[in-house]
Amino acid sequence: MKIQIINGPNLNLLGRREPGIYGSESFEAYLPQLRERYPDVQIDYFQSNVEGELINKMQEVGFDYDGIVLNAGAYTHTSVALHDCIRAIPAPVVEVHISNVHQREEFRHHSMISSACRGVICGFGLDSYRLAVESLTPGPSPRGEGSR
Repeated sequence: MKIQIINGPNLNLLGRREPGIYGSESFEAYLPQLRERYPDVQIDYFQSNVEGELINKMQEVGFDYDGIVLNAGAYTHTSVALHDCIRAIPAPVVEVHISNVHQREEFRHHSMISSACRGVICGFGLDSYRLAVESLTPGPSPRGEGSR
């Protein structure tokens, strides 16, 4: 099984950017833990601050991968282009947010991409990515921790 994680703008600053909202751990520090938890899943990672590069990556993997975990950052609230891309590819996409966007500024309450995604996970910190990966993997969760 192959899952692509895609992070959008400013998420390269995790661990340094507003730690009260996003935590103090970088995504690069978290990723090995996620890969260890799902040893039978190839988890690839891509980050860009450029909307078109996010679209290019989704088009590149969206026909061959089993799923995409997408944290589009601020583009979540503005990008019809990302929405259209998600609709154009067969791979299921799970929208992820580290913070609970509904507890934040009003403009963050609306997502332009949610209606194109399989589901949305927000507010669980970096663990939101684990929940998204789990939602894309078949059967019981790893290490006998129950089923969905």
